[in-house]
Amino acid sequence: MEDHPYNATQQDPDTPFDGAPAGGWGSLKGVARITGEAKPSAVAMKILGGLNKPGGVMCSSCAWAKPAKPNTFEFCENGAKATLWELDRRRVGAEFFAEHSVETLRGWHDHDLESSGRLTEPMRYDPGSGHYKPVSWDEAFAEIGRELAAMSPKEAVFYASGHAGLEASYLYALFARAMGHQNLPQSSNMCHETTSVNLKAAIGTPVGTCTLEDFDHCDTIFFFGQNTGSNSPRFLHVLKEAVDRGCKIVTFNPVRERGLIEFADPQSPAQMTVSGPTTISDHYYQVKPGGDIAAMAGLMKCVLAAEDAAPGTVLDQDFIAAETTGFDETAARIRATDWTEIEAESGLTRAMIEEAAEVYLSADRAIGIYGMGLTQHVNGWLNLGMLVNLLLMRGNIGKLGAGISPVRGHSNVQGQRTVGVGEKSAHMPADKLKELFGIDAPTEEGLNAVHACEGILDGRVKAMISLGGNLVRALPDRERMEAAWPKLRLSVHVATKLNRSHLAPGKVSYILPCLGRTDRDIQAGGEQAVSMEDTFSHIYGSIGQAEPPSDQVKSELAVVAGIAKATPPPNPALRWDEWTANYDLVRALIARTFPDDFAEMNEKLMQPGGFYRGNPARERNWQTDSGKAQFTTPTTLSALGGKPAGKDGMTLVTLRSNDQFNTTIYGFSDRLRGLSGGREVVLIHPAEIERLGLEEGQRVALETLIDDGVNRRVEGLTVTSYDLPPGCVAGYYPELNPLVPLSYHEKNSQTPAYKGTPVRIVA
Repeated sequence: MEDHPYNATQQDPDTPFDGAPAGGWGSLKGVARITGEAKPSAVAMKILGGLNKPGGVMCSSCAWAKPAKPNTFEFCENGAKATLWELDRRRVGAEFFAEHSVETLRGWHDHDLESSGRLTEPMRYDPGSGHYKPVSWDEAFAEIGRELAAMSPKEAVFYASGHAGLEASYLYALFARAMGHQNLPQSSNMCHETTSVNLKAAIGTPVGTCTLEDFDHCDTIFFFGQNTGSNSPRFLHVLKEAVDRGCKIVTFNPVRERGLIEFADPQSPAQMTVSGPTTISDHYYQVKPGGDIAAMAGLMKCVLAAEDAAPGTVLDQDFIAAETTGFDETAARIRATDWTEIEAESGLTRAMIEEAAEVYLSADRAIGIYGMGLTQHVNGWLNLGMLVNLLLMRGNIGKLGAGISPVRGHSNVQGQRTVGVGEKSAHMPADKLKELFGIDAPTEEGLNAVHACEGILDGRVKAMISLGGNLVRALPDRERMEAAWPKLRLSVHVATKLNRSHLAPGKVSYILPCLGRTDRDIQAGGEQAVSMEDTFSHIYGSIGQAEPPSDQVKSELAVVAGIAKATPPPNPALRWDEWTANYDLVRALIARTFPDDFAEMNEKLMQPGGFYRGNPARERNWQTDSGKAQFTTPTTLSALGGKPAGKDGMTLVTLRSNDQFNTTIYGFSDRLRGLSGGREVVLIHPAEIERLGLEEGQRVALETLIDDGVNRRVEGLTVTSYDLPPGCVAGYYPELNPLVPLSYHEKNSQTPAYKGTPVRIVA
């Protein structure tokens, strides 16, 4: 096979590159650096030793599984960073805020804000002085409750990041509906809501179908748009084991990510010294941004051709006939699609796609893995539909060693949806709310993140309660949103550390400090555990072990219950004080509200490996409108909302560094990409730099090529050579969020299209 100029097997020697594998000594050095910076307490090593193990702390970083038989060290570089960052000995209280005004803090870098330390006491913003000032919990709860009661329920929005446990999340969702609204946006609105909406339509489940067991039996794994090395490094151990037993891995991604190229297990003395790293991907194809639909169309075309050559031996005809609908129309469209179109849209040659198809055709059991490279596109619905199509063709959903598996980012982002944090009535059963609490739940759908932002911009939304997270920084159209946020009547932030969102206070604004996952949670009923759900629908209990940063810091559940109790009118069926004293009572409510998923939840909470809440599609129980798995007929070969126009039009892909978790910036090293220093960069292939008349190191701006009356521009970016497909530029999230319009999103879920925004470089 002749190498395609932008998809060569080897890294371009003229672009930044770290020759070290994912894991290895680099990972250990990264942990050592953050340990020195955060100066964690002595209990940190004890917590790390028990991290992700039964009876220990469940990592607050990614949502990867916690195995029943854990490794000696069941944590990765990211997990260690998140844990040590939370165990920070530095403190932020009244003295800090007296010294630093909000205006002064706006000039600080995001990294510096969070590295100031743990929040220690409730604070209220004083508009007259421009400072946050201390306030008692009783005063804070009373005023927040009065403010919420004074407005229409639909004017309030309750946002949740993926941090809070199932118990606090359930009460949060209950509080919103008791108040009379379903405005419950969540961090998945920015990443995997495309999954929740479109996977549900295709196969009847809003989550992936795989469990850890499937990786012991699969013959091949196809990756699309997922960066395991930076986003879920413990997955690398599973991939290494799969490769060692002969599993073939094929990756499609515009960026060559080290974690899917090679991995050195930090827990293997041999790999750390003499034997060398494990090669992860047998084939790695640098597909164009938005080109995954075309690549999958090519793979499907190869499967159909193989069936034509040997009828009855390639397609799973019995499965297709009994379990699916829409195959004939989809197959006809794929057959009619020309290879010239497929090559043009994917950026890959026919030979490359045929090479990948040979791996798929040789495998009896295949898993499809994807991340935000598929979900954060205007046509993300079709990205997912095409991956489902490919798997359905050979019966690769609903059998051991096969399935579709989105890799979720935040540790409990999936679980929060499961227990009711969501804008739809279907997220929390109205009949149960009536039976248990006498609540007539609202029937009108609430606001997701995009719709809530539109409400802030036009004045319909008056209050924003944020249970964790850094929403202002995570949103698209960030400059417009930061300017609009102070128009809110009420803004409340429940947080462990200071972040950028706290510096855009509303008319009445609070920062309420909460316990982290690592902190001991002692209530009137004794020491409490919290729970969370992983990306494979398993539920785990977590018990904090560190002393809280101060005696004024409350648990997330206690904060939610305190605000709810102070918000009129009272409802004696809502026993906020009892639930705060004993989280077992909350888990019993979760089990009664969602009996199919959480039966005997308290009894199973500390089960090694978690307890599985099940997945109907895994059993080939298709809870779709047709009662069958749905083939999706492609209407386009591009996931982009529109092609960048003109010679200088480019497609922007936003990235996270391996020194970052969501909006939290641990440092300025992107070791796995060979980059370090400032984050204000624009990555571009050397040939594209030459074509556009630019120079390495030149300072430029990026402008958005969407004409909606708003000029979106980010300046001060340094041109940096990098191995990317033609027509593509890349840069860091959240620094480049201002370039993504609020209206530019996946069409069914409103997930922002961070992986395919049309831009141009302005010298």
